[in-house]
Amino acid sequence: MHCFILAGGFATRLWPITERRAKPLLPIAGKPLLSYVIESLPKDVEITVSTNAVFAEDMKAWAKTIRNHSIAIVIEDAGHEGEKLGALGAVSKWLTEEKIDDDILLLAGDNYVGCPMSKFLEKRGSNPLIAAHDLGDTELAKQFGTVVVGNSGQVTSFEEKPLHPKSTFVSTGWWWLPKSSLPVLKDYARKHPDNVGGVFEEFLRQGMTVDAFIFKDSWHDIGSFESYLHLHREIVDGKTLCDGSSTISPDSTMLGSNSIGPKVEIKKSTLTDCIVFGNATITDCVLERCILDEGCRLEGVDLTDKMLRAETVLRFNVP
Repeated sequence: MHCFILAGGFATRLWPITERRAKPLLPIAGKPLLSYVIESLPKDVEITVSTNAVFAEDMKAWAKTIRNHSIAIVIEDAGHEGEKLGALGAVSKWLTEEKIDDDILLLAGDNYVGCPMSKFLEKRGSNPLIAAHDLGDTELAKQFGTVVVGNSGQVTSFEEKPLHPKSTFVSTGWWWLPKSSLPVLKDYARKHPDNVGGVFEEFLRQGMTVDAFIFKDSWHDIGSFESYLHLHREIVDGKTLCDGSSTISPDSTMLGSNSIGPKVEIKKSTLTDCIVFGNATITDCVLERCILDEGCRLEGVDLTDKMLRAETVLRFNVP
């Protein structure tokens, strides 16, 4: 079995914190999101992570921090969104160039799934398999690939971001593809290189059986500021996690869920549900639901629901 992880997007909806960082490397409770994905995998699986040229060096550096898995990094020669092969195109190119003739576990590197991977893999068989989660809301379902599941547990319909969803079950970035399905994938990718979900529509159109794995555990697609903070609050769970190299003064107040990275100094400030990446100083501030990239310097500011780019300096009402 080979595992191929899609981590090549530019995540423009999360700029500025993803201008210089791949979205799957965003920290969650002090650990990159992609590390959670890797930790869910069996130790004997062969792993390939696909990224783009902008984030290649960061992705290679991250791979060296992973102890129990050997990870290959493939680099798509793209410097911006318009140059990308597309997610399915990247998969097809890898399959062809590496002459892969094996079952594939295809994963989205920017999704967090609370369900153990072992339960999903127990469901695999000779048919393509989709992990699906019930959002319980048709409006939310419009943002994702929706899955209609019959009484037999097989997928009867799949639609990518439909205007009128037939179901509130959505695809969650875990896909099992037996090697028998790969020729269809490669053929479909020639005309639809950026439509991963569409290949399942193609499987069904060709009369192939597609199985569904439905789970009730938590699931987060980190595509926005709100979804990132939502996952942060779930994982941190009302605590303040602070790197050992950072300091929080006794006259500061930490409320809700906060994650403080390395080399941060917080004085006379109140933080609520914040993420501070590292190398920051925060003095006499009130921050609520804020995300601070590396190297920020804040003094005398009151901010709510803000993302600050790296090296931001804000000093208000300071003599």
